[in-house]
This record gives sequence, C-alpha cells and structure tokens, in this order.
Amino acid sequence: MKLLHLDSSILGDNSASRAVSAAIVSALTAADPAIEVTHRDLAADALPHLTLDVLGNPDGTPELAEFLAADVIVIGAGMYNFTIPSQLKAWIDRVLVAGKTFRYTAEGPQGLAGEKKVFIALARGGYYGEGQPAAAIEHAESYLRAVLGFVGIANPTFVLAEGIAIDADTRAKAIAGAIEEAGALTVAA
Repeated sequence: MKLLHLDSSILGDNSASRAVSAAIVSALTAADPAIEVTHRDLAADALPHLTLDVLGNPDGTPELAEFLAADVIVIGAGMYNFTIPSQLKAWIDRVLVAGKTFRYTAEGPQGLAGEKKVFIALARGGYYGEGQPAAAIEHAESYLRAVLGFVGIANPTFVLAEGIAIDADTRAKAIAGAIEEAGALTVAA
C-alpha cells in the first residue's frame, strides 16, 4: 500500500497541521508497517502557479502520477485567510485533470479517484465550524471537501485543530486533542 503525505504549512516546526499530519501517518504506519510513505513538503519545495503548459499537458505531471499511484493521501494544511495555502492549491491544480481524476459526462462530472482514502489535518486559528459566527467565511475544509468530491473521494477524514491562535493554552489543547484523535485512525476508518 502506498501513502502520499503532503504538508503545506509555511510555519515549519511551529505548524499545528504538520504535527497532526505526522501523527496521522504515524498511526497508519504503526497499524500497517508495510505501508510505503512518500512525503512532499509543498512549502519547502513549492510548485509554481498553474501555467498553460501544465494545464494543457494531456499526460499530466509527476504530481498527478504520484497521486494516482497512492492508495492513501494524508494532507496537512493550515487555514490562511479563510482558505488553503497557495502551495496546496498549486498541487491540486496538477491533480485535477480531465480524463485522469475526473471526466465530464452528459449527466455531469464523474470522479475517477474514489478508491483512495484521504485524511486531512486542518489547523485553524479561530473557530469556523458549523454554527460558529465565522462559519460562512471558512473556505478550507469546504473547498477540500468539494475538490475531493469532484474527483470521487466522498468521505475524507478531517482531523481539526481549532482555535490555535486564541492563546497558548487553547493552542496546546487543540493540538493535543487532534493528535490524540489522529492516533486512533486506521486506513479502514
């Protein structure tokens, strides 16, 4: 089984999403030591923004090939200015390819990557969940759910660390809770 681990936070060692995504990968590999892990640091090795030559390439990119070869995807993302980091968006732009991860039909688009299991470690400075005052401006989790659904991945697993910019105590508790949740995950989850 192949696992693709993506980190996109620009915060390095101070990143909550990196800590949680690492905990997810640790739990999955502890449950199945035969899992082959490939790690991509999209902040340290950033992809350029989408260009016409990339968009028009019918064979796709190395990032697409890596995505297609993976059975499990673990994504670490902080929410910046209400959405995902631009580094992660640049990666997504290389993975959403007509004829490879989705196709258009007379009935509408059809995802072609639904057999993959996806885990997302998402860190948010405030509280943006359903029922929260700022829920309407949350475009990280909602965007990732939409994009993954478009390629056929209907039920990604989100592990949230929320309120991490409130104060040090809230941050520590949020990260510890998310890491604990991550530790219980399995590929079958």
